[in-house]
Amino acid sequence: MKTALVIEDNENNLELITFILHAGGYATRSAMTGLQGVAEALRERPDFILLDIQLPDIDGIEVARRIRAAEGWPPIPMIAITSFAMSGDRDRVLAAGCNGYIEKPIDPLRVMTQIEDVLTRA
Repeated sequence: MKTALVIEDNENNLELITFILHAGGYATRSAMTGLQGVAEALRERPDFILLDIQLPDIDGIEVARRIRAAEGWPPIPMIAITSFAMSGDRDRVLAAGCNGYIEKPIDPLRVMTQIEDVLTRA
C-alpha cells in the first residue's frame, strides 16, 4: 500500500484529506507544522506528499525547498493543496519543487483524480 504524507495544520482539512486518501486505498502519515513535515518526509520517505502552503512555522514553499535540498533519489512527488490564488503563486509553488497544485477548497469528488494525475506525470 502506498503512503501519503499530509502536511496540513487545519484539523478539519487534515481529516477530510485523510478520509479521501484512505477511501482511495492509500495509507497516510501526517504533520501539522512545516518543520515536522520536513522531518517526517526525510525520515519516512512517503510515496508522495500533500502540502499545505500556509503553515504555522515555515511555509510550504520553504518545506518543499528543504525537502528537495536534503532528499535522495528519486525525488518524492509533492502536491501543494492551498487556498493561495494570487497571480504568480502557482509558479512560486512549482518553482520550489512541487509537482502539482490543487486549489482549496478541494472538491472531494475530484481530488483523487487530481492527485493521481499529478502522480502519473511526476
